[in-house]
This record gives sequence, structure tokens and C-alpha cells, in this order.
Amino acid sequence: MAADKSVVSKIVEPYAEALLELAVSTNTLDEVNNDMNIVSQFLLNSGDLQKFLANPLVTSEAKKKVVNDILEEQISPSTLRFLMVLVDRNRIAFLDSVAQRYLELSYKQASIEIATVTSAVQLSSQQQKNLVEKLKKLTGAEQVKLQLKVNPELIGGFIVEVGSKLIDTSLSGQLKRINSLLNSSTI
Repeated sequence: MAADKSVVSKIVEPYAEALLELAVSTNTLDEVNNDMNIVSQFLLNSGDLQKFLANPLVTSEAKKKVVNDILEEQISPSTLRFLMVLVDRNRIAFLDSVAQRYLELSYKQASIEIATVTSAVQLSSQQQKNLVEKLKKLTGAEQVKLQLKVNPELIGGFIVEVGSKLIDTSLSGQLKRINSLLNSSTI
């Protein structure tokens, strides 16, 4: 059962994060939160709808029509388009999990974002403060907490992991990218 949860998490997380990023970037966080609460309530109150959306024998067109008929008047057009993407990518069966994870992430967004920073050397307190400020701007979070690690194999620079985002400014990462470019080009 734990393996199943891990697989579902790997499927659900990117979609929930993408929807959150869209909501933040378009300043529609409250609207999308409301939409996902509505979607979640529909699914909670209708086991038949959940079974229908999860049924692999039902065509994508049929699923789109049902989702559209039920939710078109209830949610915003951008959220409805997101649901259609889930149908197109055969992920609509995970809609309830995506909605729940999205809501968790959006509530977390309002408070603290945790960034894991791996650097070649220990960061000074001023470097940490500067990084926190930049990450606040990047993520839109009100607060950012750093989890610091040191890995001398990076040679220089650092790697930041925030949610599913990875920012690699390390020298070893740059060398790997250069190596990859040189090996893939036809000179």
C-alpha cells in the first residue's frame, strides 16, 4: 500500500504544484482555492462520479462532457481548462488527490516554504539572508526556511530544491551541462 501512495504522490504532486503556480502567477489564488473546494465537494458527495472518471473504458470525450456539464457553471474557465488537461493526460482519476494536494500546497503557500540548499561550503549568515529574500520573490512565499547541507563535491556554488523546482548553480552541475552539450553536438 505504501508503494501505491508513493506512485500516486508522484503523479499528483506535479499537477497540484502546476495549478498552484498558475493561480499565484495570475493572482487568482482565492478563486482557484474556491474552485478546488467545489470540485472536492462534488467528488466527496458522488461516488458514482469518482467511479466514472476512474473508469478506463470511458472515453476522454465522455469524461470531458460530464466534467464540463457538471462544473462549467460552478468553477472558473481556467480551472475547467486544467481539469480538461487532466482528462487529456489520463490523470482525471486522480482528481480528488490533486484537489486535496493543491489545497494543502496553497495553504502552505500562505505561510512558510521550505528550501533545501546544498552548497559546496557553509553559507554565511548574510548569504543565507540574501538567498531567503531571493527565494521569497521566486516562490511568492511570505517566509522561507532554509535546510542547509554541505557537499564539497559541488566544487562551488549551490543547489536549491523548493517543492519540485531545482536550481543548480554549482560548478559540478555546470560542468555536467557543458559535457552533455559537447557530447550531443555534431562538431
